[in-house]
Amino acid sequence: MSRYITISLDKRGVSCRAVLLDEQAPRTCEAVWRALPQGDQAYHAKYARNEVYTLVAPFADPEPGRENPTVTPIPGDVMYFAFEPWEIGNPAYGYDAESEAHSAAGATDLAIFYDRNNLLINGDAGWVPGNVFATIVEGLDDMAAAAQDLWLRGVEGETLSFRHAD
Repeated sequence: MSRYITISLDKRGVSCRAVLLDEQAPRTCEAVWRALPQGDQAYHAKYARNEVYTLVAPFADPEPGRENPTVTPIPGDVMYFAFEPWEIGNPAYGYDAESEAHSAAGATDLAIFYDRNNLLINGDAGWVPGNVFATIVEGLDDMAAAAQDLWLRGVEGETLSFRHAD
């Protein structure tokens, strides 16, 4: 039986529904499923292009490792990244001092991709592969419009949240 999650941009009141890819990324799916709900400050990507993500405290024990990885996500991909403190805490990235980006434990990045032509490369770190663990199956167009609004008007006060679907 398929498992579903709801992903929301809370301030904008927009949600989408995604199916977990249990066969392709079983360890990642299980880690995320057990840790839900999750969410925090939303960010729009600087490097990856059409990505909205949040940084939360690491929750997978043990980390799932590489599973269904990509550096070229497509619209509707939902991804998991595990970052060590040295990989993400660079002050130049612009995260608030209280952000999980500056945690001594590192951070987990939960991300959605809403349009084409994404490339997961960072000028400081190089290639940044992540695990595709879900696919958006409903509401991608509305989420894409809200994500574009984030890009144009800013992310301040917006949260990106992940929870079990009703």
